[in-house]
Amino acid sequence: MTLVVAFVPDLLFGSQVQGSLRAAGHEVALVGDEQGVRGAVAGADVLVVDLTDELARRVSLLDAISREGLLGEVRTLAFYSHVDVDARRAGENAGFDLVVPRSRMAREAAELVTRLVDDG
Repeated sequence: MTLVVAFVPDLLFGSQVQGSLRAAGHEVALVGDEQGVRGAVAGADVLVVDLTDELARRVSLLDAISREGLLGEVRTLAFYSHVDVDARRAGENAGFDLVVPRSRMAREAAELVTRLVDDG
């Protein structure tokens, strides 16, 4: 079973992501803050990060946990508001394995996670 840590502070969207991932057979740990990410990411297969707000903090979080050696073999997926080109670029520059618009995340969360795991 794939363990997905999802850093999605928006509780409504986070529960939607969690529901679609669980329906596809993934185990999901939904976390709402950076401390939660640090505590859960070590055993995860995939880390999902919401870039829709406080972009600099999200990108620096990935950078920090990379430096701390917490990522290991964790694949990373970020999503952003489709109108926020800067967020997309920042996510790509930060080294996320996959960066997609929020609308695609809403439609294809399970498929995206499965693709990351299969490609890893």
